Amino acid sequence: MGQPESRERGTAEQSGLPPGQRLQRGWPVTHYGPVPKFKPDRWEFRVFGATADGDKHCWNHREFSELPFSSVVADLHCVTKFSMLGSEWGGVLAREIAELAPPAPEVTHVMVWAEYGFSSNLRLTDFLSGRALFATHKDGELLTAEHGFPLRLVVPHLYAWKGPKWVRGIEYMTADRRGFWEERGYHNIGDPWSEQRYSYQEGPGDGPEL
Repeated sequence: MGQPESRERGTAEQSGLPPGQRLQRGWPVTHYGPVPKFKPDRWEFRVFGATADGDKHCWNHREFSELPFSSVVADLHCVTKFSMLGSEWGGVLAREIAELAPPAPEVTHVMVWAEYGFSSNLRLTDFLSGRALFATHKDGELLTAEHGFPLRLVVPHLYAWKGPKWVRGIEYMTADRRGFWEERGYHNIGDPWSEQRYSYQEGPGDGPEL
């Protein structure tokens, strides 16, 4: 990818740790299942579902690598209670994808899809926050396979499970639907500052309508 076109620094990174979190100096490897093998000739990023034009939009690896490159300095908060502060994440802003492949007006949520059918749901407002980033780099270096290469989503204001590794696309949705970890008892929103870790903590309106 090219040189960074923007560098954004938020204030949350300067204000300490969310409740229940501890400072992590390194970057532990945490994921469910095996590390997928990257095959660049078969890799494709898709935007589908309720798109504004009704079509599916796709980029191969070369095309995605040529999209505008931005960097965001942000924390990463894992629900397992470690936090890394002030990392620089480089890649393609989520709102850049939404500008290239806009959602239909009635879209309220996004499902982020990754390898092996892994998924995580987000409110559209979280996805378009301006700091959510499809990361290819951390601190100027390419991500390793264990940390999500070639692409992982980083959503700084939510717990890290909301940003899957090995992302392959997004689905625009007109109603909320729980993703992989949300179906297994994790909070549907995942705000670390409100310590929204588990589904039993959800209040009215936090989860999909039954």
